[in-house]
Amino acid sequence: MGKVKAKKVSKLKPKKKCCRKKTRCIKCPVVIMRMQKAEARGCCGKDLKKALKLARAA
Repeated sequence: MGKVKAKKVSKLKPKKKCCRKKTRCIKCPVVIMRMQKAEARGCCGKDLKKALKLARAA
C-alpha cells in the first residue's frame, strides 16, 4: 500500500476484522475510528501524525 498521509487515513475503507497485532495496520477499523475522532477535535499537521502513531500503537 505504500506510505499514506495521516490526513487521508480517516477517509480509507476499513478492513472487516481487526488483526490485533502490536502495531496495527493503517486499514484497521480501530485506527480509522481514532483518526476520525482526532480530525473531529481539530487536529492537523504534526498533531495528526502523532495521533496516527498513538492509534497504531494501541
